[in-house]
Amino acid sequence: MSTVPPAAERLLEDEPLMAHFGTCADGRPHVAPVWYRYLADEDVVEVVTTGRKLANVRANPRVALSIQKDDAGHARWTVTLLGTATVVDDEGETDAARRRINAKYDAEQDAYADNRLVRIDVGSATYRTYDDALE
Repeated sequence: MSTVPPAAERLLEDEPLMAHFGTCADGRPHVAPVWYRYLADEDVVEVVTTGRKLANVRANPRVALSIQKDDAGHARWTVTLLGTATVVDDEGETDAARRRINAKYDAEQDAYADNRLVRIDVGSATYRTYDDALE
């Protein structure tokens, strides 16, 4: 059974929105935008990243992901996921995830060979809609 409520799953799968990926290492939070793909059948979020975000996940796998849809500066809905991240160093799995994520955003395959797949097992999910039509 999914940790994410069905209404929140629909929001996560719907549009190619930017997510804010929160990590923490050495007692200091770090939040950065990422593209993502939610896999409802696995209750997992995939991101492909590098740099500080990746180093932070390796040091502390507890992460947060926040996605919000705005319309002319007004929030329509927000979903926040808390979970445990795992870095997948397998090139084949990373390439496959990159293709899935890029397809969601209708983007070309990126050229960042040092990016790695991070799979986030969702532990909890909260969501809120600000538009009755979304309920």
